[in-house]
Amino acid sequence: MLGFLQGFAYGLWVSCMPWLILGMVRPHWALPTDPPRRWQLFLRYGLIAPSIAMVSWLTSLWGGLEPSLAGWLCGLAAIPLSVWVERGLRRHRKQSLVRMEQQARQAEQARRLAEQNKAKQESGLLVLDPERPPPGADELVRALCELKRGLLQVSDPVSAAQVDRLYSRYVRVNDLIRARFDVRELAYQRALGLVQEVSHAATGRLEELLRERTSTAGMDLDYVRHRLFASGEALSAGERKALERRLELVEEGERRARELVAANEAALTALDDTAVAVSRIDTRRQHTGAAADDALQELQRFAANAERYSRTH
Repeated sequence: MLGFLQGFAYGLWVSCMPWLILGMVRPHWALPTDPPRRWQLFLRYGLIAPSIAMVSWLTSLWGGLEPSLAGWLCGLAAIPLSVWVERGLRRHRKQSLVRMEQQARQAEQARRLAEQNKAKQESGLLVLDPERPPPGADELVRALCELKRGLLQVSDPVSAAQVDRLYSRYVRVNDLIRARFDVRELAYQRALGLVQEVSHAATGRLEELLRERTSTAGMDLDYVRHRLFASGEALSAGERKALERRLELVEEGERRARELVAANEAALTALDDTAVAVSRIDTRRQHTGAAADDALQELQRFAANAERYSRTH
């Protein structure tokens, strides 16, 4: 053991000077730090490594002067092995710190978004649990649960909140219609049918919105913009064209998503108008308003004529 330690000390001594010279020419070859500094070369190969070799040699003198070949070879390999191991550990630590920062940033963004959504949340809003639909849920409500699950999976909590808003209005208007109309009246069936049509149309737009989000979920828009405008690298014509096309696809998807969200806001407003108008009806007789081809226009017309219906029948 003492012979191995003595050979190790000789091998380490011998290798210090070549590594110091190599580091002076190519610092990143001899140092695991990023960025490498030349003063670290003198600290590592002029002080630390020779000190370790000296302590090892002095310790080995108890066994006489009998250095072993295995110890000498290990001493020669000690510096490159330590550089490789330390470089790997530093890289792993850096990656861990980056992941922790990303997770912390995402958690902070999620917290702020939750606070914003909570501040903007409407009073009386019903929140759907995408994993557990409400008891007795019909086909439309189950579809809304699936949509909310999908929108949350593609990290679109704003659109997922619109699912809750649509569900809240759907339940509220249906409850008002059942309370104000007799189930045997034509107005009851017509009103429920119009609410169903408008709600199904809004659900269809949410499905299209989910498809848009899913199709662009794997595209990193920040990366594309950085490569195109901020990296300062000279891009080939093919790469630039591909990145510009990817940016165009993402922007088209965002534009289409905004159009779908705006169209659904009109449907939610129509359901609000209907809820207000139906709540003012004080009779259960038939509704004689004219039919319309467009369900949304008919629903808005129904809401506008509800008070007149209440007075004239």
